[in-house]
Amino acid sequence: MPQPDATTEDVLAAIREFDQLGRESFLQKFGFGRARDYFVRHGGRFYDSKALLGVAHGYQHGEPLRPDEFSGGDAAAAATLRGLGFTVSDPNPDWTEDEIVLACDLISRHGWRYLDENHPEVEELSQVLQLLSRHPEARRGPTFRNPSGVARKTADIATQHPDSTGRPTRGNRLDKVVLDQFLADPAGMAGRARAIRAAIDNPDATAPLPDLDLDPDASADEGGILERKSLVRERDPKLRRHKIKSVLKSGGTVSCEVCAFDFERTYGERGRLYIEVHHRTPLHVTGTVRTRLADLALLCSNCHRMIHRRRPWLSIEDLQDALQQP
Repeated sequence: MPQPDATTEDVLAAIREFDQLGRESFLQKFGFGRARDYFVRHGGRFYDSKALLGVAHGYQHGEPLRPDEFSGGDAAAAATLRGLGFTVSDPNPDWTEDEIVLACDLISRHGWRYLDENHPEVEELSQVLQLLSRHPEARRGPTFRNPSGVARKTADIATQHPDSTGRPTRGNRLDKVVLDQFLADPAGMAGRARAIRAAIDNPDATAPLPDLDLDPDASADEGGILERKSLVRERDPKLRRHKIKSVLKSGGTVSCEVCAFDFERTYGERGRLYIEVHHRTPLHVTGTVRTRLADLALLCSNCHRMIHRRRPWLSIEDLQDALQQP
């Protein structure tokens, strides 16, 4: 069996042909089916990895490889493309327990019935799971926790329910475990689902500011995974306090760096020293990292939510520009 052989320029040429023809015409022209697991991510778009490499081989040797002439798996086409410097997505990983808790919580509120991919709550959960995931965004495929996959998971769980009369679908072994936990303790598991969502929706601490000597060189290791009721990114609350102290010492005010909203000016004593602290580069991108005060920004709740409302998340400067638009 011939081994795919191509250069980075050959793959880029294949990408240009893919873009010119469109996905379906490209795959049909060279006899490839749609990829299910591995995709090259380039310029914000996804390309079927095996087809791309087979065509790139043709740019190098004059004749593209047919799909039955080489393997498209992780140790073959995907590995070759990564070796050439391209980002290749991983197959969709198994659902984690926290993800299944959220899916169970959803269908428990709908009589333990399967929900299709067009259901608005399925679409919303898809967005939530993409925020929750610990898997690097660059390595996710185009179907990663999409509404179709979420709908399929609701079917996996629903067919495991004791009242289901249908044949159980193939799912994660944890589906039945989490389902049984919900049936045994509905209120407790619903509370666990709320806690998982709260950790996603409001990751930064906003506790009152206690006495703390200012350390202008304060830093802390953050971004490691802490296992509580759910997996969240570890944050050091002292950094928030140091950040506010440093702003005050430099003559600044505890106000939003985007819109200048000052909680104390508006709410009086109740709002004194209240502000949210935002990581300029999200911890889910950096992973475990040494966070410095310069890596943090003070934001009001509204601006913080606008930055995180949808992906790709905005920078401080992007939101400032948007605020100034007529």
